Amino acid sequence: MITRKRLHNTLARYACAGIAALVAAAATQAAGFPERPITLVVPYPPAGTTDIAARTIAHAMEANLGQSIVVENRAGAGGSVGMGYVARAKPDGYTIGMGTIGTQAINQYLYKDMPFDPEQDFVPIALVLTTPNIIAVNAQSKIKTMDDLIAAAKAATDKKLSYASPGVGSSVHLTGAYLEQAAGIEMLHVPFKGVSGSMPALIGGQVDVLMDNLPSTLAQIKDGSKVRGIAITSAERSPSIPDIPTVAESGLKNVDVTAWFALYAPKGTPAEAVDRLIASARQALDSKDLQAKFVTLGAQAGTLAGDELKAFEAKERERWSQLIKDRHITTQ
Repeated sequence: MITRKRLHNTLARYACAGIAALVAAAATQAAGFPERPITLVVPYPPAGTTDIAARTIAHAMEANLGQSIVVENRAGAGGSVGMGYVARAKPDGYTIGMGTIGTQAINQYLYKDMPFDPEQDFVPIALVLTTPNIIAVNAQSKIKTMDDLIAAAKAATDKKLSYASPGVGSSVHLTGAYLEQAAGIEMLHVPFKGVSGSMPALIGGQVDVLMDNLPSTLAQIKDGSKVRGIAITSAERSPSIPDIPTVAESGLKNVDVTAWFALYAPKGTPAEAVDRLIASARQALDSKDLQAKFVTLGAQAGTLAGDELKAFEAKERERWSQLIKDRHITTQ
C-alpha cells in the first residue's frame, strides 16, 4: 500500500526529473544552434553593395558557426519585399536579413504600406559595414569637380541635370536630395533597380551623374576608362580611392553621408540563437583579414551589435525623416 507521503515523494521525483529533462533539452538545443544551414536574405538585386556585404560576412561567419549560410536575393519595393519576408519568417534563427539604411531608417517615411515595422519587427544582430557614397560622371563628361557639377545644375534651366540611383528610398537617393539642399540646386532623380541598371545608363549617356555606394562602383572608378569619380560623401577621403576628394572639400561642409548594412533576425528569435549569431558576427568583423578585405571594397567593418545597433538606428531615423519632410520627398 502506498502511503500519502510516499506518493508525494514519488510525484516530486518525477516532477524534478521532468524539469531536469526540459532544462537539459533546452541546453542541448541552444548549444546545438545552428544545426542546419541558415538563409541570409538580401532585399536587393545581386552585384550591389548589399549583396557584396552579405556574401562577404556570410562566408566569414560559416567557419565559426559550423554551418553554411545561403544568400538569397529577394528584391523589390526599395528593399521592403525582402525584409518583409524576414519579418514574417519563423523566428528560429535560421532566417536572417541584411537590412540597410534604406530598409531600416528611410523607407518607413516614404512608403505608406510598409509590410513591417523596422523598429518593432526585428532583433538587431550586428552592423556589418559602412561606406561612403560616390558621385561619378561619364569619363567623357565636362564635369570634373563638384564645383563643375553645381555650376552645371544651376545653368540647366530648361532640362535639369539628371542623377541615377539604385532606387527610391536608398541612401543614394537621399544623398542626392541632401546635396540639392546643401548646394541650393535642383536635379532630376532617375531611379533604377540596382547598379546593374544605373551604371550602363551613365556609361551610355542616358543620365548625367551616377550616385551609388562605393563598393559596387569601385572597380569602374579605379579603371577610369568609362567612369570618373568626382567626390565621395563621407567626412574623410576613402583609403580605397585617396585621390578623390570629399564633397565637404568642395565647400559643402554639412554633407556627410555614410551608408550602412546590418544583420537582423525576426522578432521573437530565441535569445540563445541571437547571442550565437552576434558572437559569430563579432568574431568575423574583428578579423584583420575581413577588415582589410572591406577596405579594398571601399568600406569599413562595423563595430556595433545588439542594443548598440538599435540606438544607432534611432538616431539615423531622426536624421533622415527630417530630411524627407524638409525636401517633401515621395516615392512618386
